[in-house]
Amino acid sequence: MRRLVYETHATSLDNEAGLASGHFDVDLSPAGEAQAAELGQRYADAPPALVLTSDLRRAWRTAEIAFGDRVRVVRDARLRECDYGTLTRRPAREIDTCRVAAIDAPFPGGESYRAVAARVAACLDELRASWPSGWVLVIGHRATHYALDLLLLGVPLHRSMATPFTWQPGWAYDLE
Repeated sequence: MRRLVYETHATSLDNEAGLASGHFDVDLSPAGEAQAAELGQRYADAPPALVLTSDLRRAWRTAEIAFGDRVRVVRDARLRECDYGTLTRRPAREIDTCRVAAIDAPFPGGESYRAVAARVAACLDELRASWPSGWVLVIGHRATHYALDLLLLGVPLHRSMATPFTWQPGWAYDLE
């Protein structure tokens, strides 16, 4: 069995301000840095063989703080958050009201969640072909999570988006 675990990036400055970052490259807040350290502690006894992370700072900094140089970390733009286009850095509640409409139709000047799923699918295909021994941790965004649920569990995007997001310490997937 090839196990993949998904974790959200730690809290960013935009998260604390109630803004939807999309592709905007924002840093972690001090609280987020502490959360990232806790992430590393959770996996200290059984670390992943590899960490795949979005190339956006809030995600790769989470990995860097959590694992330092103890685990190989690979940044991949295909794991980015959805591009909200002209709605980038708007209040998160505005994005929440647009999510379902953006499943197939892109955000103005941005992309759709189907496009995100296609990006993540390509990343997973490459991962399957080069799987290391052990398990893999993916650190990403809400759109990454929606895509993983669709691609690995068959959960339709509209159902994922209708379910209120509740943080938990990791979501496990079987990549077979």
